[in-house]
Amino acid sequence: MAAREILPSVDQLKALTHPVRVRMLGILRLDGPATATTLATRLGINSGATSYHLRQLAHHGFIEDDASRGNGRERWWKAAHQMTVTGQDGAPDTAEGRETLDAYMQTVASIYTQRIQEAIAERALLPPEWQETLSLNDRVARLTPARAAQVKAQINDLLDDLDDEPGGEPVMFQFHVVPLAEHPPR
Repeated sequence: MAAREILPSVDQLKALTHPVRVRMLGILRLDGPATATTLATRLGINSGATSYHLRQLAHHGFIEDDASRGNGRERWWKAAHQMTVTGQDGAPDTAEGRETLDAYMQTVASIYTQRIQEAIAERALLPPEWQETLSLNDRVARLTPARAAQVKAQINDLLDDLDDEPGGEPVMFQFHVVPLAEHPPR
């Protein structure tokens, strides 16, 4: 079983500023081990590019060879961790680190937006009880940085307590803690 989480270094995080790599890692985490050919088909890219991106992810410790699969001709890859953690505890303290973190966050935000748009487009294909679970909400509260961090930790704790249910389907929870730039701190 994959380790729970990784708090990547700046060098590791650079590998995740490419959207194809973030998508590959997400597929391996959600669907389990796969070959370069399988991932190439899913992502709509050629197998050479897929192999290159897989090697980069492996080099930076995000994925690893799945020795229990394969036959010598095809190499299977699996995620090394269930999630990537960035933020307060791992905030880079250099200009390069902050730029890398921003680039990673932009990549993830773009992928999240794409996933939400796909979910909305496919909503009508879901059974009614699943259609009702799709939700996009926002809430603005005036908080101190300490309180915002506390709320973020509470939400993370709640999500960490979720266990897979027999017969359950994958459900993605995305949440964002976003200080609003148009209202700078006073």
